[in-house]
Formats: sequence, C-alpha cells, structure tokens
Amino acid sequence: MTQHVDEAATSTGTPPKAPEAPDTPVAHGTADTATRGTPPRRGVVVAVVAGFTALAAGVSVFGGGLLDPAASTTDGDYAGETVEMMIPLAEGGGTDTWARFVAGELTHAVPGAPGLAPVNDDGGEGILGTNHFMTSAKPDGTEWLVSTASTVVPYLLDMPAVRYDFEDLRPILANGTGAVVYARTAAGVRGVADLVDRDEPLTFGGIAATSLDLTTLLAFDLLGADVDATFGFEGRGPVNLALQRGEVDIDYQTTSSYGPAVDPLVKDGTAVPLFSLGQVDDDGDVVRDPNFPDLPTVVEAYEDLYGEQPPADAMRTYTAILALTYTYQKALWVPEDTPDEALELLRTTADRLGQDPAFQTSAQEVLGGYPLDASADLPERIGEAYQVDDEVRDDVLELLEGDYDIEIG
Repeated sequence: MTQHVDEAATSTGTPPKAPEAPDTPVAHGTADTATRGTPPRRGVVVAVVAGFTALAAGVSVFGGGLLDPAASTTDGDYAGETVEMMIPLAEGGGTDTWARFVAGELTHAVPGAPGLAPVNDDGGEGILGTNHFMTSAKPDGTEWLVSTASTVVPYLLDMPAVRYDFEDLRPILANGTGAVVYARTAAGVRGVADLVDRDEPLTFGGIAATSLDLTTLLAFDLLGADVDATFGFEGRGPVNLALQRGEVDIDYQTTSSYGPAVDPLVKDGTAVPLFSLGQVDDDGDVVRDPNFPDLPTVVEAYEDLYGEQPPADAMRTYTAILALTYTYQKALWVPEDTPDEALELLRTTADRLGQDPAFQTSAQEVLGGYPLDASADLPERIGEAYQVDDEVRDDVLELLEGDYDIEIG
C-alpha cells in the first residue's frame, strides 16, 4: 500500500523545526527524569525525519512493491503463491465441481503446492465472469480461467455481451465429455426411424439454445428429426424429470449423468437410447464415444436412415460444434502474456497428473471417463478447434433464427 508523505515536510527538503526546550526548569533528580526532560538534538531530528522521508518516497515510487512483492512463478517453484481461479458459473454445478477437483489436484501436484482460491461469478451465464478475467487477470501464472460450453458458444456466435477472445488465452489443460440422446417410449419412439415423418413432433426440453443444447439441436437438424423445443429448464436433471412425467418426449444427458438418470428408465422400458453425439478424433472425424461403444453416433444414425453419408456442409458444421462443446468441453486457461516457464510447468505437471493411475481412479466420476488432456500439442489442437469459420457460424445462426426464432446481434 502506498504511504503518503506530508508535502510540507518534503516539498522543500527542509525538515520540521525541532521543538524548543520547555520553560519549566528540568528537575535533576533521577537519571530517568533528566533524560525525559532533555529536548532531542537538532542533528538527531534531521536524520530521523530524512530517513522516514526517504522510506516513504521509496514505497510511493515502487507502488508498494516492497510490501507486496510480485509473484515469482518462473523458477519452477510455486511455493508461497496462491492461485486465483475464475469459475464463471454458480457454485455446486457440474463445471464448478469439475474445476475445484481438477485445480485442487493440480495445485497439490505443482512444485511448491500453491494455495487455491476459487472465485465464482455466474453473471450472464458465464459471460460476465469471463469478461472480468480478461480485463483484470495478472499474466504471471497465478490466475486461471475455467471455460465450458456455456462460455464457448456465445464466443462462437459473436454475441454482443462477449468481451473475451480465446486467442488471447493459453490453455493449461482440457477435458471432454459425451452425451446420449434418448426418448420416451410412450411417445411412440422405439428407434431412430421414429424421429422422422411423424404425425406430431416430439418435444425437446432445453436450457438455452445458445448453450450446450446447441450440439443436440444440430444433431436433430442433421437427421431431419420432427422435434419442437421448449427452453428455460434450469438443468438437465429437471428435463429428465419432465420426461418421466410425460411433459417432454426427448432429451440428452451427458456421460456422468446418463447412468443414474437414464439407465433405470431404459431397464423398465420407459425410455430408449437412440444415439450418442460422438467424439471428434485427431483426424477430425466423428467416431463412437468410448463410454458408449455400443451406441451409434448421430452420423451412423443418419446413414441408417437415408442409406448415405450426411451432406458435407452439414457435417462440417456439426463436427466443428461437437469439438467445441464436447471434445474440448472444459479447459483451464491463463492470460496470453503468462511467462512460458510458468505455463510449461503447469502443463507438464497436468500431463503427469493425467497419466497417474491413482489420479485416474479418483477422477473417474468427475472426468466422466475422458482423459485429462495436457499434451504438448494441446495449444495447437484446441486453437484449431476454436477457429470456427464464417460458414459454420452462419449455418448455426441460420438454424437458431429459422427454427427457434432466436436472433443474435
């Protein structure tokens, strides 16, 4: 904190006048009373005042740096540091749980074991907290940002409230997830063929079209499914309950929720799984989800329905959005100007952590069975995934406006 110096004492360089001797005679009893009654010599006063003046000026000039030294994260040791992590969503949700677990394990593994201070800001469905991080985070390796589909999709769509650019960030690690689309059998659905040429459309329960729901909406569009959507649910749990009550007909659940939420419905015949959204492999192809190897992807479902591969332009759009929202669904980032040494220490530590069998066991539920990705080529791969071209963006905007009456801009 900057100390303020009295201008009267420092502007001319002349120290305050030394106090004069008291008019009352000094008693000459004991040594203590004699010492207390003797005025300080002028030379002593000058030296003391000058010393404090120099100290105050030094603290002011250096902005309090002596009292609050800058973090040192480039020496391979985070000892004494505290990592502040921006989680731009509410406490207690899936992203918050993921972030606190992964960051807690990572800070414990980083040399020096820094402290961890999670900060939640759920304003604007994640946009406000991410905006704040971009304007205030220190680029020294001690401030991290959590991203998820809720903040990536608005970035993709160039929504007016977005003030962040992932090209101005550098990834530490990423983690994907998957999802399965299932339907209520009482709605007359036994398989993918029952999604098309229907007398009455199925009702899909959604949270927001500009969130993780977007990928499922693109899957319906790819298949030509007869589906109407109702948005505004507070989470996928409430949608699952609404399906059980017969209020919606079709839903998706992510990997971690599928077992407890959908398996019982499948076993009692209430619901039927239709397809997984799939994963994007290193070659850019949509492949089966390793957690659902027996379920076809939406691409395979299309081929079963129509006897041919999906149109190239529709596949390009679907694949691009699938990579953004699922293959790299969650990630930890630091500001672009973070020193290479600090970022590399974090990334290599995360890479070792992800390969540790003990971590893999403890992280099974939180990570949903998908690897913690912190390999050396992550920046290149995630950078390519986040560079969505204008044709893909236009396709998404056209779908939102034409089918769901949602206009961006």
